[in-house]
Amino acid sequence: MKPFALKSRRVATPEGLGRAVVVVSGGAVAAVLPYDAAPEGLELRDLGDLALLPGLVDTHAHVNEPGRAEWEGFETATRAAAAGGITTVVDMPLNSIPATTTKEALLAKRAAADGRCAVDYGFWGGVVPGNAGELAPMAAEGALGFKCFLVPSGVDEFPHVREADLKAAMPVLAKLGLPLLVHAELEGPCGPAGPWRRYAGYLASRPRDWEDRAVRLMVRLCRETGCRVHIVHLSSSGALAEVAAAKKEGLPFTVETCPHYLTFCAEDIEDGQTPFKCAPPIREAENREKLWDALRSGLIDMVVSDHSPCTPALKDLEGGDFQKAWGGIAGLQFSLSAVWTGMKARGLGLGELAHLMSRTPAHFAGLAARKGGLAFGKDADLVVFDPEATLTPQPFGVLHRHPVTPYCGRPLSGAVRTTYLRGVPVYDGGTFPGGPSGRPAVRRAAAEAVR
Repeated sequence: MKPFALKSRRVATPEGLGRAVVVVSGGAVAAVLPYDAAPEGLELRDLGDLALLPGLVDTHAHVNEPGRAEWEGFETATRAAAAGGITTVVDMPLNSIPATTTKEALLAKRAAADGRCAVDYGFWGGVVPGNAGELAPMAAEGALGFKCFLVPSGVDEFPHVREADLKAAMPVLAKLGLPLLVHAELEGPCGPAGPWRRYAGYLASRPRDWEDRAVRLMVRLCRETGCRVHIVHLSSSGALAEVAAAKKEGLPFTVETCPHYLTFCAEDIEDGQTPFKCAPPIREAENREKLWDALRSGLIDMVVSDHSPCTPALKDLEGGDFQKAWGGIAGLQFSLSAVWTGMKARGLGLGELAHLMSRTPAHFAGLAARKGGLAFGKDADLVVFDPEATLTPQPFGVLHRHPVTPYCGRPLSGAVRTTYLRGVPVYDGGTFPGGPSGRPAVRRAAAEAVR
């Protein structure tokens, strides 16, 4: 691959958004030069007002392979990711079979992904009752961290943990220096759930208090064990005060939220619209705006997709029963545009977008030496993005395995034009040049690296 350069009036570097020339050589960023520079001997592609962003790092995706490839698989998921400007995906330990809770299961997951991914990828391991002895072997094989559930996960292969299980696992993770990712809900009293075709009935079945109490528990265990704790897919604004207190105390405590919590609100979800079902649920508009405020202030650290698809039958599209339907939002392809739509409406810029969806997730997963920014020596993972474009997703254009997503029919701002992985176009104007070229991400104990 010959070296080349891209120039744009809107380049999102770690220093902020501005005019620049980015030089690419050997799959890496070789230099970031002033806008008026003219690198000799290089092809210079002028993007004009199109923005140049670092490739997004999505640390929360359920690819479901091996074992449930009929829900989603590495080929379809990573092509959708490339089309959405995501150049690194970290796969969750469920809903594959076997779940990634042993060294052998991690090796099976790695074999399933090998040679089939359009983007770079990594894996989280799982914490379940009784597997504390598997954590170090999985870490040695490249697990970037470990996920647990405090409530039933929805699949039998991944049982939820209780406090005693966490007290066995968290000191191991603290010693390894790896994070514990927590689905933070604790079952308790709930409102008058049902009738189950009504979204309000489902929302009442998983109140904010479930999340708020779970976050409180994890702050305490973080303090007691010194283990890094990360709350996944926060939906309840009621937990934000507890998060703020943990951060003020200096605890290693981080939080993510997801595009669907920032885009949709409970008041607008019609009865029977099960593509909107997820856990924790999408909440009210006033709750959504408090999540945006927490992103603006830095209290919430990052935005990632929580792409969790299934077959259309499991969404009970005909019956519209929120109790029966699988809980998960398919949105990998549309995360960037969905978040940019909300940011644009609230006066936030492309620099903030790059921070929340690329830089911070890369640091969190231990991949910041090579991922998450347009800076010298980092992988040339680049996204040419048109922030003024509009798109309305339609089923025929969905690249996930199944075209079931609440984003269909919703106008969004911003469109990906080209995605480069280590300097090579992997998505370009609706096409996918070449074949799979992704590589596994490896976090080493003493240093961060991507190979």
